[in-house]
Amino acid sequence: MIDWSEVNHFKKDEFTCRCGCGLNNMNEDFIFTLDEARDISQIPFKINCGCRCEKHNKDVGGVTDSAHTKGLAVDISISSDSVRFSIVSALLKVGFKRVLLYDTFIHCDMDLSKPNPILKIMK
Repeated sequence: MIDWSEVNHFKKDEFTCRCGCGLNNMNEDFIFTLDEARDISQIPFKINCGCRCEKHNKDVGGVTDSAHTKGLAVDISISSDSVRFSIVSALLKVGFKRVLLYDTFIHCDMDLSKPNPILKIMK
């Protein structure tokens, strides 16, 4: 169970499933590693998506066995290439090994059941 008072840059509700079901099964190591990356980057991370229940994951077109459903992934909104560079650099520095780059967001996860390491530009 995460003690959110020990998390410096995020609040629990930023990671709760967006469908309204209230699910928040975020992994403690994941959250504290993400918090460390935020500290290093000195740029606020706007979390588009954290935890997803199975139904919400299906509704948004998420992959089967998504790291989001396991509390091991986030999508971070980006506003420019320089922000993207700073966030990705920080994520890699703290040890994230799965980083997917999209036009408007960065997906990062710690799902060891998926190919590791991977840094990929998605279309």
